[in-house]
Amino acid sequence: MQHDIKGLWKSYVLTRNPEIKEKLLVHYLPNVKYVASRMLMTLPSSVEYDDLVSSGLLGLIGSVDRFDPEQGVKFETFVLPRIKGAILDELRTLDWAPRSLRSKARAMDRAIVDMERELGRSVSDIEVADRLEMSHLEFSSLQREITSASLLSLDGSLREDSENGTCMYDVVENPLAESPLLTIENEELKGLLVEVINEMPEQERLVISLYYYEELTLREIGNVMDITESRVSQIHTKAVGGLKSKLMNEVIS
Repeated sequence: MQHDIKGLWKSYVLTRNPEIKEKLLVHYLPNVKYVASRMLMTLPSSVEYDDLVSSGLLGLIGSVDRFDPEQGVKFETFVLPRIKGAILDELRTLDWAPRSLRSKARAMDRAIVDMERELGRSVSDIEVADRLEMSHLEFSSLQREITSASLLSLDGSLREDSENGTCMYDVVENPLAESPLLTIENEELKGLLVEVINEMPEQERLVISLYYYEELTLREIGNVMDITESRVSQIHTKAVGGLKSKLMNEVIS
């Protein structure tokens, strides 16, 4: 099948035959469905899966026209961000919430801002509901409607009037990414920890090593060192206390 795809690409680049293009689109359509299904999980319930697929298909069509197999890049790598981009472009042109709901949301925002300015503190939901002359139940329902209708793109600008403003990708922390500062701090702490442990009495150093590195129990350490479990506990407590004290002194100084 891979050989057939290579042949289709070669033929399409040379001839731009619409029938060959259609075969390519059919072959790569699952990529559109994949992106659409992943994005649907983070969107309001009012968004239709078929609408996302239709938007993503436009990105696929444009990608087929622009792709150059001779560049040595897999088409899947080339097309996926373009499919997502096409879907995002379509989402940004739509307003998922009714105009009346948008009006209520603006009124709620203005009430919160005005009350916090007047009171000089944060306000509760009950206080805002009273200002809007709504029951607590009605206010909670409005909050749920606004939340379900909200659409925030990580690619979009944080400010609507900014073309080159900060986007959400710039401010949302990636929990999987390593912080350079944190990496440096951890390396320094490890080095300091090694120095402090090396300065400990041999018996304390052995208990720390067996307990934290070899993961032996206090009883097992006692058997290894030929002392009672109670004595091991005393040594461990003294070692940890001294370790904390020395580390604190080193950090503060």
